[in-house]
Amino acid sequence: MLDGKVAIVTGAANGLGRVEALELGRLGARVVVNDIGAKADGTGRDDSAAQAVVEEIKATGGEAVAHTGDVADWDDSQRLIRTAIDTFGDLNILVNNAGFLRDAMIFKMTEKDFDDVVRVHLKGHFCTMRFASEYWRNRGKETGEPVYGRLISTSSEAFLMGNPGQPNYAAAKAGITSMTLAVAQSLIKYGVTANIILPRARTRMNDSGPLAAIFKKPEDGFDNFAPENVAPLVGYLASPAAANISGQLMVVWGKQITVVNAPAFGTSFDTDQPWSFDSVNELLSPHFEKLEPIKDGFSLALS
Repeated sequence: MLDGKVAIVTGAANGLGRVEALELGRLGARVVVNDIGAKADGTGRDDSAAQAVVEEIKATGGEAVAHTGDVADWDDSQRLIRTAIDTFGDLNILVNNAGFLRDAMIFKMTEKDFDDVVRVHLKGHFCTMRFASEYWRNRGKETGEPVYGRLISTSSEAFLMGNPGQPNYAAAKAGITSMTLAVAQSLIKYGVTANIILPRARTRMNDSGPLAAIFKKPEDGFDNFAPENVAPLVGYLASPAAANISGQLMVVWGKQITVVNAPAFGTSFDTDQPWSFDSVNELLSPHFEKLEPIKDGFSLALS
């Protein structure tokens, strides 16, 4: 399905990014395996983890190269796009996956906790999309023909439901979703699609803390939260079969894919006169008396 195509997967040394890179390689794409590769002592970069994934792809007959860099760094992200083009002659698929967590309740969260998460997730998506979209636009203008471009962003149901200990993560994922929808509308005329996956999968981001029990690997039977369950959807969205799919959100986990509909307006309340406190109270209070505040959005999504 992807013979001759060139793909980038960010944050691909482990977890979701790794299995997505392996799937794209299995389908025939030449893959740039990106990971930040920061040494534990902070003295530089180490591409050994990304290189291990490259070797896995090569072992099955594929082509791949490692790239060590910070996707939220303007220059690093530009070099990442150039790595694909200079090494393999083109760029067709960009899967943005890189991210991490700094969980805390809002009344305990530090400025750095917020800034770092938004930077890696949201700015990291922006930087790579910025340079990839420039390349595709220029190619389209040069040839006068549609280009083969696939953007796949990684969001989360946290942007819809929230999570009490992740206000920074929820905000970043909301931004990723909105930005990708805007980009989808900007690039469709060049032949480029842009879609958003909302995976439920066990990764290093949820293997500890309050969510660890939910994502725990079962002792036997099917593993609903295995990252491998997500990879086939990424391969599909990157393929020619998905040429007519853009601006879509899809929850994927276990044996289920759910297409998320656009937000719909709910109950409307009208008045014959300009609003006053009394008229607002008269109409809204009876409505909300029947409803309960949302206390655990993620558990609600799972139910």
